[in-house]
Amino acid sequence: MKDKLARNIYIYRKERGLTQEGLAQILGITYQAVSKWENAQTIPDTSILPALSRALEVSIDKLLGYVSTDKPITIYEEEYKNSEYYWGLEPSKACYQVLELMPPTRHLKLLDIGCGEGKDAVFFARNGYDVTAFDVTDTGIEKIKRLADQARVPIRAFKADIKDYRLDTSFDIIFASGVLHYIKPEYRHEIFSNYKQFTNSGGIHVFNVFVNKPFIAPPPEHEPHAYKWISGELLTYYHDWRMEESSEVIFECNSSGIPHKHAMTRMIARNMKS
Repeated sequence: MKDKLARNIYIYRKERGLTQEGLAQILGITYQAVSKWENAQTIPDTSILPALSRALEVSIDKLLGYVSTDKPITIYEEEYKNSEYYWGLEPSKACYQVLELMPPTRHLKLLDIGCGEGKDAVFFARNGYDVTAFDVTDTGIEKIKRLADQARVPIRAFKADIKDYRLDTSFDIIFASGVLHYIKPEYRHEIFSNYKQFTNSGGIHVFNVFVNKPFIAPPPEHEPHAYKWISGELLTYYHDWRMEESSEVIFECNSSGIPHKHAMTRMIARNMKS
């Protein structure tokens, strides 16, 4: 918990535009104390947590690494309440690329970031991968656990927010489809550095991101916490990895019942460092 709290204090302090000295002044402590918190050398006393929470404008639960459940972060919290599966049950095409590039002929740990209702995570588990998956929606996590039980496969599924969650254990494959636009641009370098740090040698990242195109109208779904990418931006975080695939596509979508288009960058990168 100490490391998670340290990262969160740093993240939310920067998000509020506060220096260590500025936060220390608000709390009536020394900036050295704040520095020690952020370096995980010490943790704040419980008596100061309410004031720290107010200064950083974040709940104590979220500061400690627990996702707040007082209000939905995404529109899909409500969409997933339907008994049907919003995205269907067919795995995405990228799942088959994972099978081709890293078949589970040995024990392989796979992380599905923003797993939604679990169709891809369950597909991976059924094919023999050791699967961990997280999503920000309670309803999504409930449905992935139900789907895994029906398929009789083990999956470690839990609720977490992509903006706050950081890896502290290594994986062979990190997979994310349709969720990376929730990461604010100013945090992308730090988050992708964390993902790369906890990827085993020879492991792969299989990602896609929605990119902004002036000739494509905004999607009908209003996502208040979504941030588009620019073409080629995702690749800049992987200049030191081998690119297995890089493409940009424009495709039709009818997820909301209203036909519309998306532009998307697709990337598969491999860690070649020993």
